[in-house]
Parts: sequence; C-alpha cells; structure tokens
Amino acid sequence: MLPAGPGMSADQPIRPKRVRVVLADRRPAPMPIPATSEISSQTDVGRLLVRGLIRAQLAAALRIVGIAVLIFGSIPALLAVFPALGRVLVLGIPLPWLVLGVLAFPLLYLLGRVFARQAERNEREFTQMVQR
Repeated sequence: MLPAGPGMSADQPIRPKRVRVVLADRRPAPMPIPATSEISSQTDVGRLLVRGLIRAQLAAALRIVGIAVLIFGSIPALLAVFPALGRVLVLGIPLPWLVLGVLAFPLLYLLGRVFARQAERNEREFTQMVQR
C-alpha cells in the first residue's frame, strides 16, 4: 500500500487513473489500386491497359460489321445468281424490297444488341482486371 495523498486515508486503496478505450475502425483502409493510378497518370503501363481495352472493343465491332456485311452483301449476290428471286412477290411486295426494307431492321437491332453485350463484357473484364 502506498502512502495516502491529500484527502485520502491510509485505509483506502489507490485506484488507477481511468483510461478511455476507443475501438479501432474494423474496416481496412482502402488499398491504392496500382493499375488505376497507372491509368490516371497515363504512364506506359496505363496506356497499354487502355490500348488493350480499345483493341478488344474494336475487335468486337469488326466482328459485328463483318457479320452485317456478310449477310447484307450476300443478298445482292443471291439476286444476281438467281434473278428469279427478284421477281418473287410476297403480299404484293417484291422479295428484295421486303428483305432489305423490312427484315433488315430487326436484324440490325439484334446485331446492335449483341455488340452492346460484347462491349459491356469487355468493359467488365477490364474493370475486374484493373481492380486486382
């Protein structure tokens, strides 16, 4: 037992000073993402990452354009090889007009949707790669 201080008797035990305990934040601090900083700083690595995304988007676009050219380019070729198809009437409308004037639009819409899905997938994969 320690000697009594002012206002304390020798019989009372000395209490330790109160200490305030604060819990630390349990969430870890966000780690800087090196690839993100490479891209925003426009370093050589960042340029390569962005160039890879651009190439993937270009490849997807060229595939869709190739499909469209193949489909729509084959129609005049078929009509040149088989001229009788040009004279076929469907509901009073010539077949080439029906195919190129009406049926082409749903096909173009479908090709646009396919491209949008591929572009979103490329961007999602790029984002996942950058966030690793």
